[in-house]
Parts: sequence; C-alpha cells; structure tokens
Amino acid sequence: MGFLSSTAVTVILCLAAFVVLSAHAANPEEIRDFAPPPPGTKLDGNFFTSTKLRNINFDKGAFANVTTVNVNNFPALSGLGVSNALLVYPPRSVNVPHTHPRVHFQINKGKQTARAYASFSSTNAGLVSLPRTLFGVNIDIEVLTKSFEVSPYIIKTLSAQQP
Repeated sequence: MGFLSSTAVTVILCLAAFVVLSAHAANPEEIRDFAPPPPGTKLDGNFFTSTKLRNINFDKGAFANVTTVNVNNFPALSGLGVSNALLVYPPRSVNVPHTHPRVHFQINKGKQTARAYASFSSTNAGLVSLPRTLFGVNIDIEVLTKSFEVSPYIIKTLSAQQP
C-alpha cells in the first residue's frame, strides 16, 4: 500500500476546502420582522395590500399559468424573506417538472380549471425547468440517450420542442 505524496494531500485538502466553502446558500437580503419603506412612501392600507392576484387572465393552453408575488412587485414583503405564487391549471395542463431546490411537478387531469397557492420561505424561490434545462441546451445526445434509455430520435424530438 503506497502513501500519497505531500502534493497529492495538498491538492485533496484544497479541493475539500473549496467544496465546503462553495456549498453556501442564503437569501440576498437580511430577514427581519419589518423593513422600513423608502422615504416618502405613504404607509396606508394600499402599501400593505397586493392586488396582483385579483382578476387574473390566463391562457387555456397545455401549461400552468404562474403569477408571482414577491418583493419586486409587492414592496411590503421586503425583509420578510418570503414570496408567493398563484398557479392556474387549465384542464389537461401541467406544470413541468422543475426544482426550487426540491424536484416536483403538478398536473390537472380534470375537466375544470384548478388553482393552487404556493408560499416559499425565500424572497426568490427560483425555478429551474427540467425540460428546458435538459433538452434546450447542448448536452451531448449520447449522455441523454443513455441517461433516459431512449433512442436519439426521441431526444432530438424533445430538444426541437424547447425554445
């Protein structure tokens, strides 16, 4: 059994430190109970009321319609570390598999419109659409065919559907 050289040990320790130091996630803003509004803002019921989710028009297509409420369009949320979304699912529509950091999807198999309200414990929950991420970029087709155990034709067809 051989011993690692001091150079190899140094490289391994540096890589380990890099992994530990790079594995950090945080909200971009300080979370507090209340963040004072910008100077000159009128503090009345209008400041603390969002109308973003009222009278929502939605497409009756194959995909869910998502309307977000966050610090960018409702400043009263500033400092609270939260965001929200209203999802409207027309009949037979789907919210494609995606991550926030957890992987999930939703589908409305019914004949009527369904709605969902989501709350996130982050000012920006983020969204990574798996179909677009997997098939809308230049991942080597061999990697995708082996990963999904399908033919190159299927991968090419799926890739052609992405914007």
